[in-house]
Amino acid sequence: MSRAEELWERLVRAALRRERFGMGSVGHPAGGIAGYVPSSLNNRDIDTILRVADEIQDEEPNVARILCEHAYSLAQNLDPNSEGRGVLQFKTGLMSVIKQKLAKREVGTIDRSQDVARLLEFYRLYRQKNNVDKLREEEMMLRESGVFSGNLGELERKTLKRKRVFGTLRVLGMVLEQLTEEIPAELKRVIESDAAMTEDLIAYNIIPFPLDAPTITNAIVSFPEVRAAVSALKHYRSLPKLPSDFSIPETRSPDLMDFLHYVFGFQKDNVSNQREHVVLLLANEQSRHGIPEEPEPKLDEAAVQKVFLKSLDNYIKWCNYLCIQPVWSSLDAVSKEKKVLFVSLYFLIWGEAANIRFLPECLCYIFHHMAREMDEALRQQIAQPANSCSKDGVVSFLDQVITPLYDVVAAEAANNENGRAPHSAWRNYDDFNEYFWSLHCFDLSWPWRKTSFFQKPEPRSKNPLKLGGGQHRGKTSFVEHRTFFHLYHSFHRLWIFLVMMFQGLTIIAFNNGHLNAKTLREVLSLGPTFVVMKFTESVLDVIMMYGAYSTTRRLAVSRIFLRFIWFGVASVVVSFLYVRALQEESKPNSNSVVFRLYLIVIGIYGGIHFFISFLMRIPACHRLTELCDQFSLIRFIKWMRQERYYVGRGMYERTTDFIKYMIFWLIILSGKFAFAYFFQIKPLVKPTRTVIAMDNIEYSWHDFVSRNNHNALTVVSLWAPVIAMYLLDIYIFYTVLSAVWGFLLGARDRLGEIRSLDAVQKLFEEFPEAFMKRLHPVRASASSSSEVVEKSKFDAARFSPFWNEIIKNLREEDYLTNFEMELLFMPKNTGKLPLVQWPLFLLASKIFLAKDIAAESRDAQDELWERISRDEYMKYAVQECYYALRYILTAILEAEGRTWVERIYEGIEASITKKTISDDFQLNKLQLVISRVTALLGILNQAEKPEHEKGAVKAVQDLYDVVRHDVLAIYLREHSDQWQSILKARTEGRLFAKLNWPRDPELKAQVKRLYSLLTIKDSASNVPKNLEARRRLEFFTNSLFMDMPPARPVQEMLSFSVFTPYYSEIVLYSMNELLKKNEDGISILFYLQKIYPDEWKNFLARIGRDENAAETELYDSPSDILELRFWASYRGQTLARTVRGMMYYRKALMLQTYLERENAGDTEAALSRLETTDTQGYELSPEARARADLKFTYVVTCQIYGRQKEEQKPEATDIALLMQRNEALRVAFIDVVETLKDGKVHTEYYSKLVKADINGKDKEIYAIKLPGDPKLGEGKPENQNHAIVFTRGNAVQTIDMNQDNYFEEALKVRNLLEEFDRDHGIRPPTILGVREHVFTGSVSSLASFMSNQESSFVTLGQRVLATPLKVRMHYGHPDVFDRVFHITRGGISKASRIINISEDIYAGFNSTLRQGNITHHEYIQVGKGRDVGLNQIALFEGKVAGGNGEQVLSRDVYRLGQLFDFFRMMSFYFTTVGFYFCTMLTVLTIYIFLYGRAYLALSGVGETMQERARIMDNAALEAALNTQFLFQIGIFSAVPMVLGFILEQGFLRAIVSFITMQLQLCTVFFTFSLGTRTHYFGRTILHGGARYQATGRGFVVRHIKFSENYRLYSRSHFVKGLEVVLLLVVYLAYGYNDSALSYILLSISSWFMALSWLFAPYLFNPSGFEWQKIVEDFRDWTNWLFYRGGIGVKGEESWEAWWDEEMAHIRTMRGRIFETILSLRFFLFQYGIVYKLNVQGTNTSLTVYGFSWVVLAVLIILFKVFTFSQKMSVNFQLLLRFIQGVSFMIAIAGVAVAVALTDLSIPDIFASILAFVPTGWGILSIAAAWKPLVKKTGLWKSVRSMARLYDAGMGMVIFVPVAFFSWFPFVSTFQTRLMFNQAFSRGLEISLILAGNNPNTGL
Repeated sequence: MSRAEELWERLVRAALRRERFGMGSVGHPAGGIAGYVPSSLNNRDIDTILRVADEIQDEEPNVARILCEHAYSLAQNLDPNSEGRGVLQFKTGLMSVIKQKLAKREVGTIDRSQDVARLLEFYRLYRQKNNVDKLREEEMMLRESGVFSGNLGELERKTLKRKRVFGTLRVLGMVLEQLTEEIPAELKRVIESDAAMTEDLIAYNIIPFPLDAPTITNAIVSFPEVRAAVSALKHYRSLPKLPSDFSIPETRSPDLMDFLHYVFGFQKDNVSNQREHVVLLLANEQSRHGIPEEPEPKLDEAAVQKVFLKSLDNYIKWCNYLCIQPVWSSLDAVSKEKKVLFVSLYFLIWGEAANIRFLPECLCYIFHHMAREMDEALRQQIAQPANSCSKDGVVSFLDQVITPLYDVVAAEAANNENGRAPHSAWRNYDDFNEYFWSLHCFDLSWPWRKTSFFQKPEPRSKNPLKLGGGQHRGKTSFVEHRTFFHLYHSFHRLWIFLVMMFQGLTIIAFNNGHLNAKTLREVLSLGPTFVVMKFTESVLDVIMMYGAYSTTRRLAVSRIFLRFIWFGVASVVVSFLYVRALQEESKPNSNSVVFRLYLIVIGIYGGIHFFISFLMRIPACHRLTELCDQFSLIRFIKWMRQERYYVGRGMYERTTDFIKYMIFWLIILSGKFAFAYFFQIKPLVKPTRTVIAMDNIEYSWHDFVSRNNHNALTVVSLWAPVIAMYLLDIYIFYTVLSAVWGFLLGARDRLGEIRSLDAVQKLFEEFPEAFMKRLHPVRASASSSSEVVEKSKFDAARFSPFWNEIIKNLREEDYLTNFEMELLFMPKNTGKLPLVQWPLFLLASKIFLAKDIAAESRDAQDELWERISRDEYMKYAVQECYYALRYILTAILEAEGRTWVERIYEGIEASITKKTISDDFQLNKLQLVISRVTALLGILNQAEKPEHEKGAVKAVQDLYDVVRHDVLAIYLREHSDQWQSILKARTEGRLFAKLNWPRDPELKAQVKRLYSLLTIKDSASNVPKNLEARRRLEFFTNSLFMDMPPARPVQEMLSFSVFTPYYSEIVLYSMNELLKKNEDGISILFYLQKIYPDEWKNFLARIGRDENAAETELYDSPSDILELRFWASYRGQTLARTVRGMMYYRKALMLQTYLERENAGDTEAALSRLETTDTQGYELSPEARARADLKFTYVVTCQIYGRQKEEQKPEATDIALLMQRNEALRVAFIDVVETLKDGKVHTEYYSKLVKADINGKDKEIYAIKLPGDPKLGEGKPENQNHAIVFTRGNAVQTIDMNQDNYFEEALKVRNLLEEFDRDHGIRPPTILGVREHVFTGSVSSLASFMSNQESSFVTLGQRVLATPLKVRMHYGHPDVFDRVFHITRGGISKASRIINISEDIYAGFNSTLRQGNITHHEYIQVGKGRDVGLNQIALFEGKVAGGNGEQVLSRDVYRLGQLFDFFRMMSFYFTTVGFYFCTMLTVLTIYIFLYGRAYLALSGVGETMQERARIMDNAALEAALNTQFLFQIGIFSAVPMVLGFILEQGFLRAIVSFITMQLQLCTVFFTFSLGTRTHYFGRTILHGGARYQATGRGFVVRHIKFSENYRLYSRSHFVKGLEVVLLLVVYLAYGYNDSALSYILLSISSWFMALSWLFAPYLFNPSGFEWQKIVEDFRDWTNWLFYRGGIGVKGEESWEAWWDEEMAHIRTMRGRIFETILSLRFFLFQYGIVYKLNVQGTNTSLTVYGFSWVVLAVLIILFKVFTFSQKMSVNFQLLLRFIQGVSFMIAIAGVAVAVALTDLSIPDIFASILAFVPTGWGILSIAAAWKPLVKKTGLWKSVRSMARLYDAGMGMVIFVPVAFFSWFPFVSTFQTRLMFNQAFSRGLEISLILAGNNPNTGL
């Protein structure tokens, strides 16, 4: 055997033997060669054969060898030359296994002639051994009795065994049939019979076809609605016959899908997939209309009509928009069968369209033509293939229809150069789709005519300096040019409004507030302003369409230029008239004809404009507008005003909704403009007049621009910060009002009513009724008082199984101890006690309190009972003890004993009636009674034994004696004869001689419960103790009182899917990952044990381990190891946690189905049935499982699962394990199959769906071939798109991989889905927003900040966006989509490269533009993880900010900005891109202020102004800077947070939380985040470069190295922070300030921002001030800084590589020019400072500035001398050292001589450094921008050396203060407390986590 074979054999057998911790559900390790069959073989039989061989190899190695050899021969036949990827290795390995491990068990040679005989014999023996004939019978018997028995585990084992046995027999029979035809007839019948028993082993998804196959495992086929839906697909009489050679499985008859399959050549698996999809849609719709009851169920016409209209709604609208006739002439004339046919055709097209699904109107075009072809096919007797899908005799929809489209889309996508090309250089998905918005699309004809639409682009030029790209077809109707002008272009109405208001307020202010004729004339200057700004918009229209003129509609181009001409003429005319009117007014005795004409023109124009706006924007007038469309003039004006698109039509709201958000904005605008006038504009009037009037100013530099222009630059420096704040502060007003409004909405919705355990306990008795009213559609009415009790008991009986299941799940999640679970359990309330039994945690210790009250009381009976009844639960405890003791004693006693109990109770009730209880009984002796009863119950709680029975008798006798002698105050004279017989029996020893030991389950439960009631002395008011358990119970119980639609029965509810995209994140922590220690000696497991100590103890108790035992003992048990892995994974952000959470939906539906199986006719009958609330076995109930599968599907789209399997990655094994543990889980993935054809590698892509099989592997259900690589755009939406065809139902919930769900919340999903049918405005909802709980905020302060910020946004913020603003979008949260609405309109996200990087929000944009409605609901919540470390948070915020930068450029934002009414447009702007623009303006305000101050200081103007008029410190500037500062530090963003705290936590806790956040320096964090958002938002719009950032979702409590922080924040924060510091130093050194206080007040916000940006990464870095780590960080940083880059070297390893990466975003000519212009600001410093030097005196000539450049050049030469390359200087080292020494001496001497002989001073030297440092940075920035040119000049190495020096300098400026503070140990302690206060407050050992087990931490 060759070495390669030997190595492969070792590898394969190691895989077979490996001891992975992940075990299949049947106990087999997930291994074996079967799991590694290469996908290129594309044969499912090989895999199944090898799996059986794996299973039986120990039992019968010969048969295993035969199977392996047969699998090998199949592989050889499929690929004889081993050309496919992995085939050769597979064959080699398989042959090695056969030879070395299986064959050697034979003695001598192998006689293969006996193989068939061996197989036949083994088949018989295997059947006998496994008793096959009885397997089915045993399982059926168990299944019939198993639901209500204790044999549920046995049933599951039997089912698994039966599946495995029949699966093995099926494979053996298949191999036998393939090997020989000479099978004995009797055995052949047996094989066929066995094969018929494997229907549930054949791969199917939800519904096994055919329905009439013998089945007991899937009850779904027996549901009438499913049978009716399947019958609707049957082949009806008028349908053409299918040719005889068209193969259909013998087990079923042909149907509509087969007809379409044959005619259009759809793929087999696509047909199977859509068959199930359509059946489920029809069945679920039928269930909403009623369950068919006839023997042969049929679908209602209404159900078919609803599905038809919903599915083809977009097609119908498309036809109406293009004014073409749909494929049917009249909708009423379309038969039910034809409607089903149309729906089936549409979904078959959609199911195979792959990436073309992103082009919904293209699908409409395809459907339109194919439906016509179908009509032609229907007229024929025998079906014929369609021409459009046929070529060379092969019928393939994929090849002939989809692939040509895919090829051109893929070619365009390739031309985007992985996102580096400008958006304008290539066509994205939207461009292709919008081609089908005009009748020009019919130029494509049918079949496709390869017109210019299919023209593939030429590759773009690689020259970075070349402006254009290769030749390409232009964009369709919008061009995404990269410019900030998009903000004006999209939201021009907002900017026009703000500018005009500013102008009007300024005019009024400069007229001293007088509204006279002069003021009004000046105010009329708003007319020219308006038309000029509209003209600016029309100019932008012209510019922005560059790149689409050749391909867009001629009508659209005409409109653009008509508007350009119109506004151009209007601006000229209106401006001319106004200027002439002013000139006329200035003349004496002038008439005002021109002014009147101007007024007329303005009046007419304004009136028409307002009228049209009124008609087009006010919802109430919208119908009137549509009626006016019949007039061509009105139609022309509307068209001129707003272009008509297919999307965005009819975007108006109900009048009441419009009034709500209009009032909202009127309040904001009133406050904003009042603030602007009184605090911003008015205070600047006087200083402005003073500056303008001032002359003869002496400049300290050579002035170019400031003379004879009324000091314009000074005026600008005064007004610019105020104007920036004017544009920004509207967002501040919005933030405050939205917070207040959201608070009031939340209070109205009853949020936060239950916010403590105390509230839970007080209101618990109301929970059953509230639960029944909202969550359980089984009700009982009551009229009389006795019926009220019965109704309460009925409600409690129905509520208790749900409550107990919630508690059980909390225990399974390890949030509760076993004792807490017992206390929280609620009795079934189905017994005979005439009262509601409440959980023990409500009643614990109440009996003892009541006993004390009774014993001490001297009150009358009524007063005593009134005292006890003050505590409701004390009263309930007393009543329950009273009735329960009577029930128990009556049940266990006989004859005289039972009579004694009855007489005692009659006496008590008589005393109560006579109100003499205190006289008749010695209540102070109750303790004796309790002790005797407790003794008795304690014995009865034990197992039945003779000694226990004797003890029980003795206990009852003691009880009798105590009652008779101590408690009874008087002798009961009534029934004296019975008392005498009782006394006699006692004397004779017969009384209580025999007891009926409690054997009835209900009686035993009552004994146990009463015993607990009488023995638990401690209060349970703090149960549960776990904070997460408390939070969840509080929210769930609170939600029971919130407004939600009542639930419908499960069979009538809407069906839904959950959809989770996954790439390569952690699925399940392995033991290696859990035990691996980081540099501090901390493992993940150690961390979790310290963070969740109570949950760790509960986990150990659950698996039966002692918490004090050594951990190594835990690792001995594979099952415990697996449980440990899951326990840890459920506390991280893993796929396992998400899957567990989402599968709670299925669990909840099964429970609800199970408990609804018998609708109670009346209360008494319901209570008499114990089983109505018995939940034992509900998870194994066939009907419950089937009903849940019908209503719920969970698809995880694991994009690279196929590759992970081939590479044997642990993620693949873990995903398979999740499928094993969750039978309803489906995994979709993209399988890449490579084969060699004609010597070339041919790659095919398949979209596959798999589920678990019984062997611990996955079973393929569907494999749909794709036209090519599906990843043409962004990864996540493409991943979602390929798999969305496998989802089912009316709705789909999008769940990210870092989310969680809770069982108690899953119970409310029915209510949530009913929101789709609720009134939420003028349109039904298309996306239901869901509340989130961020579960990652419990440890560090950073996690807390992020959690609070996120929680505020996803609750209060979303609440206001939905109501009243009506602009809520989709933000990647757990929203529930109207699935059919969205899949027929492009999907649940957009995928174009880079522009759709924030893919989720585009679903909201698309839904809104297509007349959808997005709501928000807070009675249900889903968990969500967030980033917890500063670097993770920064990467996430950078990603979101970059995504918002791309949104600015997008057509969706443009259309929404244009088509919303004015108020809704403002809501949309300030809650999307406007938020980021305002954030950027906040930072720019600092820059504007500081550069203005620098100008005033360096030019000398500031000093003159201050001396003459003291105008530098004014109220407007202070107001602007104070507002900016408050916004900067997050005060305004904290307002919603605080109000949210108050609402949901209470006022006191909210204030404490807010103060705690301030003490933890949240203001520093928010200021730092401000810089992150500003940098990435601005850079993305200027240069692009936005990309998906994998932030990592691990547990981040580790020290981040200095170099890592420097790399991440250098350009985004450090450079900008140092620039601000430089400006502040210049302002301090050369500015004119009266006092230090005035400087501090004006500059404090700037200093705070600069210092936050520079030091926050180190302040929030764990162990950031620990000396040992600082030393290590410095060493690491210097290594990184001086390590040379090279090919393949990453930025994490070398400064050079990192520097190249940092400049990668500057790649266009436009970007280089912009970067150059922005870098020019750094030259201001040198220009200003050199004129301030003492050496130049009063000289202001340009010579001084020129000489400074000479000095700079000398310094650069010196730097070059000292950094001369060592490699080049090897041969003249000595000479180089000499030259460097001489140069140094000359430089020092020159400086000394200059200081001694000239006016140069030491301060001048430092000032020069201050001047030259920014100049050098400016030169570097420009050189980096023009890197290709600089490289050609040969100066690049010098530039790089200079850049390294700058980075070293900047690093040292930051590092030195950090190192200094590290000397003081208390600083590190303070920082630890600051960062981990939450952990300290929970009593956690955070120091242990930080110190870990690292022995060096103490150094």
